[in-house]
Amino acid sequence: MSFKSKALTLIPAFLVVLTGCDDKIVYRDKPLYDETLPAALGFVGYRDTEAQQTVCGNCHVEKQKGWAATGHASAWETLQESGHAQEFCETCHTVGQYGNVVAEAAGWESTGEVRYYDVQCEACHGPGTNTNLALSHIDNPLSSNIPLAPLNVGESATATGGCGECHEGSHHGFVDEWAQSRHGDASTHKNYREREGCDACHGGEGALRAWGVNTEYLEKGEGQQIGITCAVCHDPHNGTNAHQLRWPVDVPNVDENLCMKCHQRRAVPDSARASSGPHSPQGPLLLGEVAAVGWIPPNFAYEDETIRGTHGSEANQKLCATCHLNSYEVTNPETGDFVFNATGHLFKPIPCVDAEGVPTGDDSCEMTTAARSFDSCTTSGCHGSEDAARSAMLVAQTRIANLVTELDDLLALVPDTEFDNADGVITVAEGAKFNQGLGEIESSAVHNPFLTEALLTGSIEAVQDEYGLPLLTPGLELAPVLWKQSTGGN
Repeated sequence: MSFKSKALTLIPAFLVVLTGCDDKIVYRDKPLYDETLPAALGFVGYRDTEAQQTVCGNCHVEKQKGWAATGHASAWETLQESGHAQEFCETCHTVGQYGNVVAEAAGWESTGEVRYYDVQCEACHGPGTNTNLALSHIDNPLSSNIPLAPLNVGESATATGGCGECHEGSHHGFVDEWAQSRHGDASTHKNYREREGCDACHGGEGALRAWGVNTEYLEKGEGQQIGITCAVCHDPHNGTNAHQLRWPVDVPNVDENLCMKCHQRRAVPDSARASSGPHSPQGPLLLGEVAAVGWIPPNFAYEDETIRGTHGSEANQKLCATCHLNSYEVTNPETGDFVFNATGHLFKPIPCVDAEGVPTGDDSCEMTTAARSFDSCTTSGCHGSEDAARSAMLVAQTRIANLVTELDDLLALVPDTEFDNADGVITVAEGAKFNQGLGEIESSAVHNPFLTEALLTGSIEAVQDEYGLPLLTPGLELAPVLWKQSTGGN
């Protein structure tokens, strides 16, 4: 038997001809992709538009399968069925120069060919083939010519291409809001990235590495100041979790919940760093398992309990994301006309808003005025009105602030020798100081006012007993208001 063939490809496109008894088989391979117009600038798009089979997916089978389950795979159809499709929208619902390093019209915009429908692989990775290169990736796949997608989206929406070139503007302002957030301000995280163990949460590269995400991207290894960008939290190739998140947000587990994978650091005191207060205890505090949060005072009445409020219960399915990623439409109160789609990517549950009601990155507006939106508190179902939510928060903050002040005044009377990091022992004073720091975190009154208050009152009583000190504020209420259930309850 003899064979005549070209180099083996993964494309099941060939003609088999059986000729008589000699069993001679002749292959006639179909080209890997149809010839593209010069104006396409190397983008090849779909191999089979109807089946949504990308040329890239013929080799990258797992990526093709994962991508097919994402919203990007139905981007063209979604636009056409939206009821407000317009020509200028098409460049973000197709393959072309948006989302990658190409800077001039290409793909759909330059050719209008249906092979470029949807946000395919090349929309982020750039053209799979380029006539200016002797060895383009599709024609000769090598590690040296892989078209890599950017991880960074830049300080502005279009600084380095990537997600920001489409996910921006008044209708889809994800990156506009993200850029104003702590996640987007990479410069504020520089010092942390330079400290051992901190880059796992304070930098995009470190977070992906810590989560075991072994992927390639344009800036990898260059030492750039990359914040927690879109592709850190969202998986471009996988639609398993809602919104293509790398981890779910509805799981009450600090190791499996996307937000809590970082927001769970130093929730309990470290004997080697006894004077260091809590760092990012929000996840454990929200879930309310007493043993996992704060310093447990001697004879603490709730040591084996779970103390949590509605925010951390089954009534709040999306936990952190319910409030911190609240999305809503801003309209003109007089005309009802559209103004802005708030995406929640400021990550502020009660953001300051401008004169039109658009959330801003500013955080200086007063809690008691309409300049701060409590919309997330009402749409979540936790509170009946914005005023009710505001009142509940202010009361909780006031109660906790009074306890923090009392504890601070008591600790000022304790000998300095009780605050000794070197001995590896957490004294009552050091433990109480840790809990004071927990109370000083403004958001503790929202994440879990009941557990915070219980820890503070227990600390005050422990300091009084240990050091023989009187209560300094006459009439201060030391009976915490608790809503508690046994461990495992909601």
